[in-house]
Amino acid sequence: MSSTPSRTQPAPLTAPSTRRAVFNTIRGSLGNLVEWYDVYIYTVFATYLQANFFAEGEPNAGIYTLAIFAVTFVMRPVGSWFFGRYADRHGRRPALVFSISLMAAASLVIAVTPTAETIGAGAVVLLVLCRLVQGFATGGEYGTSATYMSEAATQGRRGFFSSFQYVTLVGGHVLAQATLLIQQAFLTDEQINDFGWRIAFFIGAISAVVVLFLRRGMDETMRHDGTKKSGSMVELFTAYPKQLLVCFLVTLGGTIAFYTYSVNGPRIIKGVYAEDGMTGTWINFIALVLLMLMQPVGGWLSDKVGRRPLLIGFGVAGVLWTYTFLTLLPTVTSPVASFLLITGTYVILTGYTSINAVVKAELFPSHVRALGVGLGYALANSIFGGTAPVIYEAATENGAESAFAIYVTAAIAVSLVVYVFVLQRSRNYLDTEVVERSPEPARV
Repeated sequence: MSSTPSRTQPAPLTAPSTRRAVFNTIRGSLGNLVEWYDVYIYTVFATYLQANFFAEGEPNAGIYTLAIFAVTFVMRPVGSWFFGRYADRHGRRPALVFSISLMAAASLVIAVTPTAETIGAGAVVLLVLCRLVQGFATGGEYGTSATYMSEAATQGRRGFFSSFQYVTLVGGHVLAQATLLIQQAFLTDEQINDFGWRIAFFIGAISAVVVLFLRRGMDETMRHDGTKKSGSMVELFTAYPKQLLVCFLVTLGGTIAFYTYSVNGPRIIKGVYAEDGMTGTWINFIALVLLMLMQPVGGWLSDKVGRRPLLIGFGVAGVLWTYTFLTLLPTVTSPVASFLLITGTYVILTGYTSINAVVKAELFPSHVRALGVGLGYALANSIFGGTAPVIYEAATENGAESAFAIYVTAAIAVSLVVYVFVLQRSRNYLDTEVVERSPEPARV
């Protein structure tokens, strides 16, 4: 395994000023926000999509609807390979612009797709194809934006600045929930089922076009010198296999916890308060807002005490709490208690979400960073994260909730071992590159 980046490899530009870091973080974050809104609008409006894209009376419509959400994760590794290679060879900015363009196009098509009542099974086919395109785009968005925001940050504040990737990732979910709340306030359930869900996807498409122009003005964070090793799968697997495996294992427990807590959790709450949909939606909305606001706090704390303590805290708490969370939450009928349970769980989750992007970016040198971060994340995310909602749905229908809770707990435990015993020996390439290429210590 290579221990030092070659002098011939493309390098990040000199450490930015705080002003430039803020400027680039905002533009990068807005694109991330819109892309993840487009991802989560599907889960938030899942019941309406289910009614429009599957025949009435279909007994497995709920599982099929979540299966479409899960199957899009198949494309994430492909997207991470394509966009990671593209970003490492041609720059972070053009890759991010390309990614959001695809996301906007797919959202627009979903917004105008005829329902099953009009074209039968063809409606599901179109929905799946669009979601596959969005999965491809999202696979490229995570690795490239994690790389960009980590490189664009000032040294010593990378945890804080890079945490805004998950501020906007969770923010996308918050906006999706807000869209549903507003529609529930002004439209009847029948109207949302008829056309409200289409408005939600139109919003995503239009917002993506706006951000497309904002991203065109972002600073580039890497300097390319034409080397063939940039974005090379051969280079990644032969020179940095350990880093790729560590990235996968760091993600494994975090991603399954994220989807279990932030997707399954809200669905459980919506089910508990099904007779009063606004109650469940408000609980989920406020809790997600708090999760979003926790991210910079976690990032700032990691700059003070280090990344490992936060990850270890998440791992230990996740192992001890997940089973209780999944078995207790469905039985709670007090809105206050439900809110406290899910918000407390989000505090645990923040130990991973707030810093996972920078932790992974620190594992790789610049010429394979977007590819390594994206691929390691996407493989774990596709296998464990994206499948969590549909596995839980199947488990509940078969009375196997306890088995699912044990499965999630075991996955978090695997990552905890990596946090404790492996990360402390991993090299921080981001800081090393700044030191090696700066004539004097990096300043803010």
